[in-house]
Amino acid sequence: MTLRLHFHPLSSYCHKVLIALYENETPFEKEIVDFGNEASAAAFRKLAPAGKMPVLCDEARGETVPESTIIIEYLGRHYPGRMALIPADPDLALKTRLVDRFYDCYVHDPVQRIVGDRLRPPGKGDAFGVEAEKARLRRAYDIIDQDMASRNWAAGDSFTLADCAAAAPLFYADKLVPFGDSHSNLAAYFERLTRRPSYARVLEEAKPYLSMFPG
Repeated sequence: MTLRLHFHPLSSYCHKVLIALYENETPFEKEIVDFGNEASAAAFRKLAPAGKMPVLCDEARGETVPESTIIIEYLGRHYPGRMALIPADPDLALKTRLVDRFYDCYVHDPVQRIVGDRLRPPGKGDAFGVEAEKARLRRAYDIIDQDMASRNWAAGDSFTLADCAAAAPLFYADKLVPFGDSHSNLAAYFERLTRRPSYARVLEEAKPYLSMFPG
């Protein structure tokens, strides 16, 4: 089996897949994509014309798999490990996918928009849009805080795809719109995430690159 993940250690969507791989101790090789390097960027865009990370290449099966959620689903189907990150029960699986979409759409997306604004040239920022995205994050925090009053993990009692989806955007969101003092259940959940060995490993590997984050 040769699985190769094309990724960057700073990318939150890449963190999502790395957590899943580390949870199941799935053997794979890493290929860092450097968009600042013309050769690296060109090679990646040849593989993934949309230019979005991460991308998983499965040489054994001749498959190229984009999109973080789809990669995790693919791994669960073709390379299952000790952790079933999508529950076998159809109703629990549906709930897990719903929470995964929640974090992608209502936490991840606002974070990326705020960060994108900070990377704009001077005088080209969108202050009104940034405040709207911060408000979206605060609404998401309220929902998460209420949910986590009765859950250990994002979709229930077990660590799942939903937690893989939650970890990285919450890490970056807290740097942009801190939640520690205002949302105690969310903060406690995030602390559990950071203590999880799989995510602790991801964060440790990202340390050399964190200074690049404009937060």
